[in-house]
Amino acid sequence: IFLWYFILPSLCSLWDLSRIRVSTWKLSLSAWPSPVVPLGQTVTLQCHSHSPLKRFRLFKTDGKRRLSELQGHHFNNFTLGPVTGEHAGSYTCSEAYWSAPSDPLEIVVSGVFQKPSISAHPGPLVQQGQNVTLRCHSLVMFDKFILHHENSTGHFQRRGEMLTGGYAPADFSIGPMTLASAGTYRCYGSLRRSPYEWSAPSDPVDIMITGLSKKPSLSAQRGPMVRSGENVTLVCSSESAFDQFHLLREGVNLGRHLAGGQSPRRALQAEFPLGPGTPAHSGVYRCYGSFTCSPYSWSNSSDPLFLSVTGEQPLPGPCFVVPVQTLCCPTLCHPEACSTTDSSVLHYLLHMDHSLVVVKGPSYLSEAMSQSCRVTQA
Repeated sequence: IFLWYFILPSLCSLWDLSRIRVSTWKLSLSAWPSPVVPLGQTVTLQCHSHSPLKRFRLFKTDGKRRLSELQGHHFNNFTLGPVTGEHAGSYTCSEAYWSAPSDPLEIVVSGVFQKPSISAHPGPLVQQGQNVTLRCHSLVMFDKFILHHENSTGHFQRRGEMLTGGYAPADFSIGPMTLASAGTYRCYGSLRRSPYEWSAPSDPVDIMITGLSKKPSLSAQRGPMVRSGENVTLVCSSESAFDQFHLLREGVNLGRHLAGGQSPRRALQAEFPLGPGTPAHSGVYRCYGSFTCSPYSWSNSSDPLFLSVTGEQPLPGPCFVVPVQTLCCPTLCHPEACSTTDSSVLHYLLHMDHSLVVVKGPSYLSEAMSQSCRVTQA
């Protein structure tokens, strides 16, 4: 009895302490596979605790329509759906009526409204350290746009949201660009009266970071000037161990090919067959290298390849002149060719030994013709 007199208070103190610890443990609520659920799909809600839970109670806390399926106790996870707009809202879970609820979890139902559009400015290829602007816009008068980002590991996160008025677009600035910023972006729209009901996601836009590795080389098997109807194949190669190459024409991605061979210099390369050449194939091409394990990280751009497909066989000679009726773009031509703002001045592209030289104005024609070049009219 004497010992019990001293032991009992100690046991009571331990019991009170354990009750305090249990009561201060915070529950948490998660959603799998994502808290953004497409209309008609299902989502699993799971209540987490430091102690094993046998059952929990689930509450919809946004004050809107009550869901009869939430009534009663549930085991550790609960499948919600197929979801409708009524399932959108804020949820909490608790172990019992006396326990503290978890922090609220927002369940968003997407696909309720028509999808918006997304575009990248100045483009989806962003040099390391530079910025890119992602613009979300829609014909639907959304009050808010939400931007989501998915990286190479599949991690999906909300990158930002912006209130708009009427038909105004939302511009999200991303940068300075790092490998963590690259990835796939989508945007959603929502209305103020139903903040948990979103539009369908926009089509994805892939943002690539460039400049983290050396540039490859780009060449044409038959040379940069081919006759209409002849097969055109471009070859991208690099001494770096890239396992895939990407071909672009004037900023438009034409696809990727896996490295499938070696050049005489033992450089890895990929061939891009474009088929029988047509005037539509004429343009400026560039290629990039990348690794399968890091799909959003591309090399520096290759030097530009100026491909010209003509209706006639080019005459043999050291050069070939093609007149262009519009002003040259500084990114495609030598800067000296863009020093004039007179749109009536003809610009001539002089191909000599497969290199590009820019010739301005008719006064340079005599020099070009003296080198046995043929001049064609635009």
